Amino acid sequence: MQESLQAEKTFFKRKREIVLDTETTGLDPASGHRIVEIGCVELIDLVPSGETFHVYINPKRDVPAPAFAVHGLSSDFLSDFPPFEEIAQSLLDFLEDAPLVIHNARFDMKFLRAELLKVGTTSLENEVVDTLAIARQKYPGSPASLDMLCRRFNVDNSQREKHGALLDAELLSAVYLELCGGKQPKLELAEEKARTKADASSTAQQAKGPAKVHAPRQFTVQADEQEAHEALLQKLGSASWPQRKQS
Repeated sequence: MQESLQAEKTFFKRKREIVLDTETTGLDPASGHRIVEIGCVELIDLVPSGETFHVYINPKRDVPAPAFAVHGLSSDFLSDFPPFEEIAQSLLDFLEDAPLVIHNARFDMKFLRAELLKVGTTSLENEVVDTLAIARQKYPGSPASLDMLCRRFNVDNSQREKHGALLDAELLSAVYLELCGGKQPKLELAEEKARTKADASSTAQQAKGPAKVHAPRQFTVQADEQEAHEALLQKLGSASWPQRKQS
């Protein structure tokens, strides 16, 4: 039993990653631009767990026309939401120490670190996985934008009329799975679980020792039972099975 429990604990130590995307007022935080939206999708062994983190943020400044054209988030709309300092801790609590999966990670991490610096919070030390770099390495010379990768892997991005942090994080989670080998990780996970259970069962059986072999039990038909059976056959007339010969 102990071996079985230990095997289950080992199996359920799964890898947690966070796919993250941001929308901003511009291209450079050094020029005073701010984050206006953050979307995160939790992955467990490359598969979305259903847990997400999504916030709109009041940048306390205007949203220039080029940025609005990209994400459609106006200053008036964002004015009803909290500033970054009010959501910073809840973001860090969600991220914990999980690796961050980001497309063009340099851009988003630059903004996240600038925002955290403004509120005096320790900068992110999480491992960062840049899917743009992975795509360029796997498909050198090919377009590697999120839209192009969705087309390459037949990921439905028809709802992406404008950029949105949570939608883009959801799309990227599907692209990331394909970049890591497609649906194969799910199959490997199922096979691993089956092997783990089989090994645990075998180990537990060995600990118990050889299985006991029981001799077959003999049942004697009583006379009154035999008479009742014969009477039933008489009532049935032509039965579809042969009568058992008396031994």
